[in-house]
Amino acid sequence: MQNGTTLEAVLRRDRAVVLGSLIGVSALAWAYTIYLARDMGQMEMAYCAMPQMQAWGSMDLLLLFVMWAVMMVAMMVPSAAPMILIFAMVNRHRHGQQRPLVPTGVFLLGYLLAWTGFSAAATLAQWGLHTAALLSPMMVSTSPILGGTLLLAAGIFQWTPLKHTCLTHCRSPVGFLTTDWREGNRGALGMGLKHGSYCVGCCWVLMALLFVAGVMNLLWVAAIAAFVLAEKVLPWGDLVGRLAGGVLVLAGILLLTSAAMGR
Repeated sequence: MQNGTTLEAVLRRDRAVVLGSLIGVSALAWAYTIYLARDMGQMEMAYCAMPQMQAWGSMDLLLLFVMWAVMMVAMMVPSAAPMILIFAMVNRHRHGQQRPLVPTGVFLLGYLLAWTGFSAAATLAQWGLHTAALLSPMMVSTSPILGGTLLLAAGIFQWTPLKHTCLTHCRSPVGFLTTDWREGNRGALGMGLKHGSYCVGCCWVLMALLFVAGVMNLLWVAAIAAFVLAEKVLPWGDLVGRLAGGVLVLAGILLLTSAAMGR
């Protein structure tokens, strides 16, 4: 009885520590994202006054990559919190069975590595769009065709088997840990990376929508983050995703039609 009470107390302490850490990491990432958005807003007039968009150097790409990486932390860590909390609980239970105790941060690191890879790809994509003059200096699409195509693609993707498979894994943390548990630090890192890869597969097209209304548009960023969270944690999140897919398809068709009629 005493051992059970002690374990319960340890689990409560672990949950509080992990939850507090996740809130802290998310808050710092959001603070940096808000800082960048406000900083860019202050520079908007200067950018608009430029006669043409200049080519980016290596430092510009590095700063852009950091921006994407931090923004992904802000947007995705809250939706990963249920998985991370359950990992910490299972990890502690297994430690009580003489299994190695792995820092929960190792699992989180693996998860964030997957989104770091996405951030690198997003940076290169934005560089290409910038070079093709399809983005404004404030990182907003200048092409209705590009915007409509992204909306249409994101909407269709919501109905694909790949989306369904990845979302199912993201919505089933217990099932994932039951079938994919690996021991040790390397195992935890691999599990975090695998879970993060499922989340990237689930949400990467949605993140591309940032190019439609502005990569640093805080309302757009917050809206996508809230939608991803709802899709993963609400009991009817999969239905929300399918309905949103229909809305996105309609918006994409309307924008493409408007662009065609405007020619």
